[in-house]
Order: sequence, then C-alpha cells, then structure tokens
Amino acid sequence: MPEAQGFELPLLLFAGFRSLIDQLHAELAAQGHPEVRSAHGFAMQAIGRDGATASELGRRLGISKQAASKTVDRLANLGYVERVDDAADARRKLIRLTDRGVDVLIRSAAIFEELRPQWAKGLGAKRLRELEADLRTKTPGETFRLDVPGWFGTSS
Repeated sequence: MPEAQGFELPLLLFAGFRSLIDQLHAELAAQGHPEVRSAHGFAMQAIGRDGATASELGRRLGISKQAASKTVDRLANLGYVERVDDAADARRKLIRLTDRGVDVLIRSAAIFEELRPQWAKGLGAKRLRELEADLRTKTPGETFRLDVPGWFGTSS
C-alpha cells in the first residue's frame, strides 16, 4: 500500500466523523427529531444542564452573541430550549434545555452507544480501542471544545 498523503489524514478523520453524525441524524429523525442539525447538537451541549446566556453560548461555540441568539431562536421554535429569567441576575435571560432538548441529547448518547459496536465490527474491537487511544493522545486535555460552528464559519 502506498504511503498516505498528509492532506488525507484530516479528510479521513472528518469523513469518519461525518459518517457517524449522518447515521446519528438518520436515527434521530426516525425517533421523532427530524429537524435536529449538527449545529443544534453542539449548541445544546454548550448550553448544558445549567443553562447559559446568549453571550456565554456564543463564547462556548466561538460565534457572535447575535449568531448564538439566532441559533437559540431556532431551537426555541423547535421546542428544544427556553429563555427564562436568571435567578442570580434579573437583567439576564438564561437559555435552558426543555424536556425535549434533554430527550434529544439522551437519545443521541444512546445512538452513539449503538453505532460504536458497528465500528468495532468493521474495524475489529481491538483496533477500534487502539484507534481511540491513539486519538486521545493527540487531543488536548480532558474536555472537548464545542466551537465547531465558529471554527467552520467564515470570519474575516
């Protein structure tokens, strides 16, 4: 087998990621969440259990407060989040996940648990564990950055 070209590694990693995400969204659609998009999932993860303000959400996603507000508007219209008064500061609005938002995140986690064995079957369980271990050595820290929407955005 010829030596791989350097540009192939990020493309292959992205293609693998995209394959998993496409399978996730197909299953979420079948389970009653056809309108959820990848950006919505990142936003809901960034909002988290404790909620967030639009400014906090923008920082976590690497996008402007205005872009975060548009995402929140869309998620609110779909029933995944709500804006509530912040108990700590009456001047602020807190964005919180609704029961429907929590449901889609729980379902997503369960779907990923179903997809992983499919990868293990295709690659071999040992090889998948080795791949995951190898990727962990190349990723910084214990947390994952959720700023993918901002990273893929076009800023000048």
